[in-house]
Amino acid sequence: MISDDLLARLAAPIESPRLWLEPLRASHAAELFDGLQEPELYRWISMDRPEDLESLAAHWQALERRCSPDGQFAWPIWALRRKADGRCLGRLDAEIDAQLNAPNLGYYLLRPAWGQGYASEAVQAATAALRERGVRRIVSTVTVGNRASVRALEKAGFAFTRILKDSDCIDGVMHDDEEYVWTADALSAPAA
Repeated sequence: MISDDLLARLAAPIESPRLWLEPLRASHAAELFDGLQEPELYRWISMDRPEDLESLAAHWQALERRCSPDGQFAWPIWALRRKADGRCLGRLDAEIDAQLNAPNLGYYLLRPAWGQGYASEAVQAATAALRERGVRRIVSTVTVGNRASVRALEKAGFAFTRILKDSDCIDGVMHDDEEYVWTADALSAPAA
């Protein structure tokens, strides 16, 4: 079981040069709902488009506990807020077990924030913060062909490990994923 102290530590806010990563709350739904209606967002992710603001807010309120229903995983989830104007740009989340390994890190940015380096900055900041909070290994998967997400992971020190065949279902079609892994040990290894 994940302790309340560990949940609080893992889900604490994160700051980067241009972003605040703040714990996701139901109130963020109003800021992100319209952007989540953009069809192009779902080209690379298997998430369902929210039907209405009320159900999105209710779903996110249930996630405010920051823990899987069985208590086996911490679920830190952050809204990405741009410091310059206070606008919410997207979301980043992780799943972390009691041994402080993260078998899943995921993120998305709304279309107006694409191509400006915010994903790279958010992934780098989250990876650094999670390392400081004791996380030793993080896994992230990317739908084959999503080069922008691959670049964001590589900039944060993630390395490609394998192709996962038929790993994800997007709009009713199975897709292969690329798996990327970051380890704290890789950062301290001497360069070859």
